[in-house]
Amino acid sequence: MQNLAHVPDLEQLRALTVAAGAGSLSAAARSLGVTQQALSARVRSAERLLGVAVFERTTHGVRLTGHGGLVVAWAQAVLDAADALGEGVLAMRTQSASTVRVASSNTISECLLPDWSLALRAARPDVHLEVSPGNSHDVLEHVAHGGVDLGFVEGPGVPRSLRSRTVATDELVVVVPRDHPWAGRLAVDRRDLQTTPLVLREEGSGTRTLLEQRAGELAAPVAVLSSSAAVRDGALTLGAPTVLSSLAVSRDLDAGRLVRVAVRDLPMPRRLRAVWHPNQPPRGAAADLLRVASGLALR
Repeated sequence: MQNLAHVPDLEQLRALTVAAGAGSLSAAARSLGVTQQALSARVRSAERLLGVAVFERTTHGVRLTGHGGLVVAWAQAVLDAADALGEGVLAMRTQSASTVRVASSNTISECLLPDWSLALRAARPDVHLEVSPGNSHDVLEHVAHGGVDLGFVEGPGVPRSLRSRTVATDELVVVVPRDHPWAGRLAVDRRDLQTTPLVLREEGSGTRTLLEQRAGELAAPVAVLSSSAAVRDGALTLGAPTVLSSLAVSRDLDAGRLVRVAVRDLPMPRRLRAVWHPNQPPRGAAADLLRVASGLALR
């Protein structure tokens, strides 16, 4: 590090390389858009720092000394590296500005985020989403540790240490295969739901958390799966009831593959939220995604 005390700055190094190429200080000054006096001062300062005479002054201009040729070659390598550094950082900043890191709960990832992404890309073709799907607990962890620009959760609550905005609503619904005994009933009781083995989402998911808060203690599940699509397929395969977002089962209900079953006195509406760290409020493309998710038009 002590050797750096004898290294000229980038302006001085550029003065050396341009003067070497031009063959005169006056021509180098014109090339750099500075006065000859300023150019001469940079060259003298560089030589003084280096402790080496880089040029011989002649009546016709300047020419490199024996050591000067090596110094100019090294100076050009430093300038090339500095240019590469500047271009690389600019490229990273440009990419970062157009990349949105998103953590999203599975239901939102499967049912809402694709349409939000299409709407965002239609207005901002340069934007790229990097999505980390998971359950609501996972998403909140990502946001709390600053690992993403924006999160989307479906859980019943958001820690007070984070900021949030409601972007949509849905409800949890009980569904069964069309040949299940419940399919022919007008409704079941809360007790039926509590005592019947269900196909469930994993603990930590917003769906599982809200269900247990509203329905109370449940029987041991027949299966526990880690995405809404897997739970839906599991219910069909195993012939068992499940509880999922109304968004996640809408197509299956329309197609008649699943049948919705009412549960007496057990409404399960919920809010779907965007969440972010207070020290990382959504900006740029992340703010645009939040506007799209909130149903607002982009400016």
